[in-house]
Amino acid sequence: MKKHKVPEANNPFDSLMEELVFTILDHLPPNSLDKKSFSLVCKSFYAIEAKHRRTIRPFRSELLPSILNRYPFVSHADLSLCPRVSDSSLDFLANACSATLRRIDLSRSRFFSANGLFSLATNCKNLVELDLSNATELKDAAASAVAQAKNLEKLWLARCKLITDMGIGCIAVGCRKLKLICLKWCLGVGDLGVDLIAVKCKELRSLDLSYLPITGKCLSSIVKLHYLEDLVLEGCFGIDDDSLDVFKQGCTTLKRLDISGCQNISHIGLSALTSCSGCIEHLTLSDSSPVTPALADALNKLPMLQSIILDGCMVTSDGLRAIGSLCMSLKELSLRKCLGVTDKALSFIVSKHKDLRKLDITCCRKITHLSIASIVNSCKRLSSLRMESCTLVPREAFVMIGQRCDSLEELDLTDNEIDDEGLRSISRCSRLTSLKLGICLNITDKGLAYVGKSCSKLKELDLYRSTGITDLGVSAIASVCPGLEMINLAYCTDITDGSLISLSKCSELKTLEIRGCLLVTSKGLAAIAPNCKQLSRLDIKKCYKIDDSGMIPLACSSQNLKQINLSYSSVTEVGLLSLASINCLHTFCLLTLQGVSPRGLAAALLAFGGLRKVKLHVSLRSKLPEPLIKHIEARGCVFEWSNKVFQAEMDPKCWKLQLEDLMEVV
Repeated sequence: MKKHKVPEANNPFDSLMEELVFTILDHLPPNSLDKKSFSLVCKSFYAIEAKHRRTIRPFRSELLPSILNRYPFVSHADLSLCPRVSDSSLDFLANACSATLRRIDLSRSRFFSANGLFSLATNCKNLVELDLSNATELKDAAASAVAQAKNLEKLWLARCKLITDMGIGCIAVGCRKLKLICLKWCLGVGDLGVDLIAVKCKELRSLDLSYLPITGKCLSSIVKLHYLEDLVLEGCFGIDDDSLDVFKQGCTTLKRLDISGCQNISHIGLSALTSCSGCIEHLTLSDSSPVTPALADALNKLPMLQSIILDGCMVTSDGLRAIGSLCMSLKELSLRKCLGVTDKALSFIVSKHKDLRKLDITCCRKITHLSIASIVNSCKRLSSLRMESCTLVPREAFVMIGQRCDSLEELDLTDNEIDDEGLRSISRCSRLTSLKLGICLNITDKGLAYVGKSCSKLKELDLYRSTGITDLGVSAIASVCPGLEMINLAYCTDITDGSLISLSKCSELKTLEIRGCLLVTSKGLAAIAPNCKQLSRLDIKKCYKIDDSGMIPLACSSQNLKQINLSYSSVTEVGLLSLASINCLHTFCLLTLQGVSPRGLAAALLAFGGLRKVKLHVSLRSKLPEPLIKHIEARGCVFEWSNKVFQAEMDPKCWKLQLEDLMEVV
């Protein structure tokens, strides 16, 4: 009997122009699985999604041929997750994407050389961004190859310690369109190399010279850059007051200056700087000049100043009062670890700078409720308040924060005396996206329930060692915060599988830390794995009841998992080997061999194809064959050998007292 061909139903989307569908796809979240779902609908959608995709982020460079065959119009190649990238891989990429490639990230990749970079630079004429950070084996020949990328606008060379002035000189001559260059920790680059960059690359907007062995000799060329907006001189110990005198000649476009750690710069040098750089908006002075009235007087010459970072600086009450008397209105102030901060000085500052949006008073251990009262009464538009370890602030003071600062989006109360009434008040801050309550021993499920009812926008919640929290509190958060991306429950000893079952509703969860949660079992992980497919970081150290039956669901469902800590769990080599099916897993920590034989560990190391870092106990080194270790290292993996001994957990209150004693000694 003759079969009649059934006519295909018309797909209404076939009549849409590709450009219109591209516009629709542009509105999808960048890391969403929605695009993949879209491509699986029909053949036309599959083809359209292939043409639309511009960014790839493979886990292994050997996958590039098949990926680029599927996506022929790639403009951004992020290879930072590939532990080993060979010259042949870069050559293939350069030829396949010669007309479209504009950005490439090799910031954590290894084993490529000048030959691969030369192929990229000569074939990809439209290349404008190149990140080579952490390529510690590259030398001047590689820099010379990069110089062939004539249209390059942004270049990162952080920690390329073997590149010298000669290599930088080649880049300066060849890449004259550079607008950003990062030379942080390029210890072979001195005044000559920086001077060449400043002389040849006239369009520079951003220049990072952190920890370079430079002196004031190169600054005379830098100040002549007509478009420079961002200058980082962090840790440049050769820069002193006399060096900054050249800023009187120009550099009027500078908006952001970082001279943290430059201990040879005082208010005298800043006075020379400020006399001509009236456009500076953000100034970082961390771990450098003492905060004195003279320094504040120098800052007063910066009428556009909005942000001052003074972390770790030695401060006096007179100096802080002088900061408070500055003529401009600050938007951001950081006094992190400034041990001289007092109630009187801080209250004066906030009373004068009422437009503050961000305030960091972490480890300002002398302040009390008086400072908090002044902050909340003066700075009612705060969006970020960080006050970790302000241990003299009493419970009652935290109620004021919620009553007056309802615009807060970030709040760090780690290691403080806040209780449930404080959380009840803070729950009025409905815009909160980040809340840190680690080592807060007075809070319970009741307080967390208040937060859960009102703060539905939470993305980050830290409850590290807050031992009053149980499954009820976690459930209260999980049920109303579907966008939660990170939760830290480490050492919350009453947490059970019930918490993980509740968190399985949070489909956006990326980081889960349950270290030391002794009651959590594999059943909890089995609930998380199939529902939280975005999970990328998992810490189950000292979760003794988690075994292989928890690893298998992860292997099946958590294909985005990148980091895992298995130390002192009950996982055996069977569970460890099952994780090898997760292609993007690049880091794991295993400080014990209970349940894992040396042969099993060796087999697992061989099975993991994309490992970048493995942390093992030093005692395991002698149990692994040296050729195996060298083979794994040749694939791009770095071994970290730890000699820490196992430590039993102490009572949380005793632990906190021990920590406070240590801080007093420091």
